[in-house]
Amino acid sequence: MLGSVIAIMVMGFVTGALARLAVPGPDPMPVWLTVGIGLVGSWGGGALAAAIWGWGNTTAVSFSGFIVAILLVVAYRRFVQKRPFSGPEAQKFPERGWGMDRFRQRRQQLEDLARQHQQMKAEGDSTADQVRKLGELRDAGVLTDEEFETKKAQLMGRT
Repeated sequence: MLGSVIAIMVMGFVTGALARLAVPGPDPMPVWLTVGIGLVGSWGGGALAAAIWGWGNTTAVSFSGFIVAILLVVAYRRFVQKRPFSGPEAQKFPERGWGMDRFRQRRQQLEDLARQHQQMKAEGDSTADQVRKLGELRDAGVLTDEEFETKKAQLMGRT
């Protein structure tokens, strides 16, 4: 039973992912939405094809499910993201949609990390150089042993 549910979810994901690839331009969306588009497309398109050609025509059932999943991606882009599904505007990154807030947060975190890394490189001090300088400050009496160990741990954790 659990194996069947997992297999259905995986097939929904595959169908949804292929439908997203079939529509040109970026379509960032959460995994659950990709699975949902694949499952609803497969079920709706399969039921439509079965009503027309019968369940015996598995090629028509599968193909129709895929086509409906593509149409769902197009509808998501048009009505949720408020952008066209073709032309130059379709190639631009969306401003709205499910999961975009989380995507922006993750992108900001990556940009911050990259900026910190470049700043550290620009300063030219490696971690070893910074630890050596801290040791000199401790030896000069500017830092206590406890302060030295705390700062050293922070530097080592940063690498």
